[in-house]
Amino acid sequence: MQATIIKNNFKSKSMKHFKTMFVFGFLMTGFVIAGSAQIALPDVTVVAVRYKYLSAVNNKELSQSVKTIERRAAQFNVKNSAFYDDDYDEYYISFFIPSGYILAAYDKDGKLLRTAEKHENSALPAAVTKRLAKSYPGWKMTSDVYLVNYQEESGANKVWKILLEKGDMRLNVKTNEKGDIIE
Repeated sequence: MQATIIKNNFKSKSMKHFKTMFVFGFLMTGFVIAGSAQIALPDVTVVAVRYKYLSAVNNKELSQSVKTIERRAAQFNVKNSAFYDDDYDEYYISFFIPSGYILAAYDKDGKLLRTAEKHENSALPAAVTKRLAKSYPGWKMTSDVYLVNYQEESGANKVWKILLEKGDMRLNVKTNEKGDIIE
C-alpha cells in the first residue's frame, strides 16, 4: 500500500508541474504576440502608375527585356525630369534597350498619351508559334519584329512581323497576338 501512495503523489506533482508550465508558456506566448503586434511599420503607398498602358500591352509570354522597358516607360515621371517646363504641352521620351525601343508621348501633367514600340527577336506568344507551325509546316522562323502602337483612347495594337525560310524561299508573315494572319 505504501508504494502506491508514493506513486500517486509523484503523478500529482508532475501533473501540477506540467499544468503550471503549460499556463506559463501560454501566457508568455500571449505577451510575445501582443508585444510584436505593437511594432510600428513604415507607411506604404501603393500607386497605380499608368495601369491602362500596362494592362493594354501586358502579355505574360513576352521576354523580360520587353516587360522591363515597358515598365520603365510606365513609371517615368516627366515632372521630375531635368528638362520639364510648364510651357510645353507634350514631351517625347525615348527608351532604349539593345533589342528594341519605345518612343512615348506624355502630356504636361505626366499622363502617358501614346507609344510606338519596336522589339526585335522577342519571345513569341504560344498562339503565334502554334499557328505558324500549323499554317507553314516545314518552314523555319529566322527573325521577328514585335510592333506595338498604344493610344490612350483605343488601347494597344500588337503585331508580329516574322520572316520564315524554307530552303531558298523566304516569306514575310504578319500576325496579331492571337496568331491570326494579317494580310
